[in-house]
Amino acid sequence: MRIEKIWDNWINADMFSGVFYASTEDGVLFEKSQGLRNKGEKLLNNIDTAFAIASGTKLFTGLAVCKLIDTGKLTLNDKLWDILPYDLGEIDKQVTVHHLLTHTSGIGDYIDEEADDGMERYLQLCRRYPVYLWERLEYYLQMITPIKPKFKSGTRFGYSNAGFIMLGLVVEAVSGVPYQHFVTDEIISPLELEHTGFYRMDMLPANTALGYTGNIESGMVRTNIFDMPIIGGSDGGLFTCAKDLDILWRAVFAGKVLSANMLDMFLKLHAERGKGKSYGLGVYRYESNGDKAYYAVGGDFGVDFFTSYFPKQKLTVSALGNTEINTYPLLEAMFAELLK
Repeated sequence: MRIEKIWDNWINADMFSGVFYASTEDGVLFEKSQGLRNKGEKLLNNIDTAFAIASGTKLFTGLAVCKLIDTGKLTLNDKLWDILPYDLGEIDKQVTVHHLLTHTSGIGDYIDEEADDGMERYLQLCRRYPVYLWERLEYYLQMITPIKPKFKSGTRFGYSNAGFIMLGLVVEAVSGVPYQHFVTDEIISPLELEHTGFYRMDMLPANTALGYTGNIESGMVRTNIFDMPIIGGSDGGLFTCAKDLDILWRAVFAGKVLSANMLDMFLKLHAERGKGKSYGLGVYRYESNGDKAYYAVGGDFGVDFFTSYFPKQKLTVSALGNTEINTYPLLEAMFAELLK
């Protein structure tokens, strides 16, 4: 089995704490759960354990915005300043929904992952704005709007957490409900994703993995509760499980989330990222030898994640980890093996 071989060849397979899951329409191809979801209580991870997925949440945000476009309540060309009832400070008045969805807005980022010292800046930010206060998306505006643009909108791809916070605010302004409620009501509940939600970090439900940050090899780790927003927003922080991700991908490609035209727009190339790599409207794309894969990734303190869909094989593959061991090599190995 090719999937199992990829797992066996991964150098960090023995150290991984989390779930690795691969499935086709005919059922599970390979699944692996290991490590502890709660080290203090010595509770094991299992296939149904829910994990934080950090920026993997952007996949849900992209779908949420596209649903609003689908219903005619929003367009890709709508300008941010025309939608939101706030003073957006340094954000360019020409930034559109399309720019935000494709990471081409160029707006200043409160968590700049392109910066060499991005993580240090984030920790400083958390000291100034304690994460237990990060409950509403409006709170993020004070961390974003004073920052000058990084580049002119539409000129290049530049990964932006701030851009997706703005998209969450767009969802709220257009729908009239909090972003988290909209995603729950329009995506999570209709698809019956039973282990998916915007859980508060201080109120995690049963069978949810705590995230562990620190030195895994030495065992000197702690939970990430002081490093993460108290509740997830539109740029990151959702919790989900492997089986729910399988349901989501199949529902998206079966036309149960977006109309056929909107799905094509969601999946098509909107921003180049290098050889074979590109971005749609909230989803990563990889092309090789005339074949494609779609995916989302996330990483943070105590979080490492990817989920992917290979349309030709109708295959979903996801890795959800509650430490900082990098699972991206597994995804790259999937591309190399499956897109031949």
